[in-house]
Amino acid sequence: MALALGYALLAHLASALDSAGLALGALLVLVLLVLAAPLAARRIWAWLALPLLLAGAWALFRAGHAALPLLLVPVAFIGLIAWVFGRTLRPGRAPLISRIVAALDRVEPAQLPAELRIYTRALTAAWALLLAALALVNLALAMIATPGGLLDGLGVQPPWTITRTQWSWFANLFNYGIVGGFFFGEYLLRKRRFPGRYRSFAGFLRSLAGLGAGFWRDLMR
Repeated sequence: MALALGYALLAHLASALDSAGLALGALLVLVLLVLAAPLAARRIWAWLALPLLLAGAWALFRAGHAALPLLLVPVAFIGLIAWVFGRTLRPGRAPLISRIVAALDRVEPAQLPAELRIYTRALTAAWALLLAALALVNLALAMIATPGGLLDGLGVQPPWTITRTQWSWFANLFNYGIVGGFFFGEYLLRKRRFPGRYRSFAGFLRSLAGLGAGFWRDLMR
């Protein structure tokens, strides 16, 4: 969590202050964030990849392009999560939200009441669509950011432009506000539609945390 917050802060400040040094710092934190789990598990490939990725970040900094990868991180991250949600909607698989609710109820997804199965499948689809839309919006904003956006870097003048700071506010801050707002709003809707299932939002969050790191790790596979 600390690495994720550190990356978001450094990435935003790098864009707001137009600082190559902060952009390099964000890249280094990103490398550690991506490799933290396999490094802790002593995966050989992670230890081999670490110096290569650090050297790549330094090379981008020396070439004056340290900020370029930061444009694509929100697109890739949010797009990946959208894919994780969407793939569970394929025939023969339990929708991701259905698996979470079933784990909270300590039953198999197929044992959930029919109305709850329908609701959690629709909610999984809603999350996939929301996140896919956010990924596309992030890509569009990264393309028209000026200076240093994707199109600007290719020498193409975008028909509409935003500043790098405006892009960063959306990519590194507003994204999370939208996701958090959707999460809280859906909780209120679910509590009203299925009365008696949840006592409070804080209790709901504690129940989710109580599923354990192993559950969440396996859920994303």
